[in-house]
Amino acid sequence: MSTNLILHATTKGEGIPLLILHGYFGMSDNWKTLGNQFSEDFEVHLIDQRNHGRSFHEDEFNYEVLVEDLFNYIQHHKLEKVYIIGHSMGGKTAMLFAVTYPELVEKLIVVDISPREYQPHHNAILAGLNSIDFSVDNSRGKVDKKLATLIPELGVRQFLLKNVYWVEKGQLGFRFNLESLTENNSEVGDALPPFTVFEKETLFLKGEKSNYITENEEPIIEAHFPNSKIVEIKNAGHWLHAENSKQFYSEVCAFLK
Repeated sequence: MSTNLILHATTKGEGIPLLILHGYFGMSDNWKTLGNQFSEDFEVHLIDQRNHGRSFHEDEFNYEVLVEDLFNYIQHHKLEKVYIIGHSMGGKTAMLFAVTYPELVEKLIVVDISPREYQPHHNAILAGLNSIDFSVDNSRGKVDKKLATLIPELGVRQFLLKNVYWVEKGQLGFRFNLESLTENNSEVGDALPPFTVFEKETLFLKGEKSNYITENEEPIIEAHFPNSKIVEIKNAGHWLHAENSKQFYSEVCAFLK
């Protein structure tokens, strides 16, 4: 396989490999602070999934190809018996990877997402991103101002603006592949296929203020992940790893050790 099609990652520390998968519109940099903390005990791999961060751009985008990308990454780096943390979209990738290649995964942590289908709900974000014309919106300030007309939440805009970078002098661009993400937006909410099971220890972390994992999701989690538990992260929404990184860190360490 061409090394161009191996996912980009930042690696730090030594020990059991701990692979971290970001969410939709995210990138490995979002996990840098926690990655540094985890690297005291593990060999941390902060991974950019395809069409995100510094990884390759491809037209095709669905969980099957994200799983194969991760498999190729693990083979390329000769890893075995890995721990995986996946947030949101990354959690969906992690779950499908674990049921597809259970022999490669020792423990699984799924962050604020469940195996069920979620209706596409990123329309305002996609409309905002697609309204940007970098020949006119040629500074971060102008990009933010334009996004604000469709995305009023400052935190969401700040998260998205991390993907704006100087492609070359005087020319801004997005790190993610906006065309493919727009085209394949409906794929992001896909459910885990029925009758797939991962028997090993799994931890689901949910945000106290988030509605991605509720009591309604408990039976489907139990069906796919019989050896799992659900832990709530206090005073946090969907970005619980950023909003309460202290409790997040301690729950993950307690589970992995």
